[in-house]
Amino acid sequence: QVQLVESGGGLVQAGGSLRLSCAASGGTFSGYAMGWFRQAPGKEREFVAAISWGGGSPTYGDSVKGRFFISRDNAKNMVYLQMNNLKPEDTAVYYCSQFSGRYYWPGTPGTYWGQGTQVTVSL
Repeated sequence: QVQLVESGGGLVQAGGSLRLSCAASGGTFSGYAMGWFRQAPGKEREFVAAISWGGGSPTYGDSVKGRFFISRDNAKNMVYLQMNNLKPEDTAVYYCSQFSGRYYWPGTPGTYWGQGTQVTVSL
């Protein structure tokens, strides 16, 4: 059973940056694509970013393109989300997820999920 634990969330002012981390354990990390999703109160879960098993093919949601950057370190079983130029509308709980394949296909839901980390962006 794969376990994913997110960290790095918090309160930041608009225009600031945060780096989220996700630690994976209990399974094969390097063979699968990883991703980040978010869910704001009263809204559906939204795709944020994904990265293939080898660290290539980063994919981003339209609302975060050019501001957020996903990366992974297979030696450490870690995936990261660097968030720059944060906006109040980025406020949400951010979830790390592992996909069932080596590459992310748009619309594919994650197989395993972390418990989430809160990101709050103030004006």
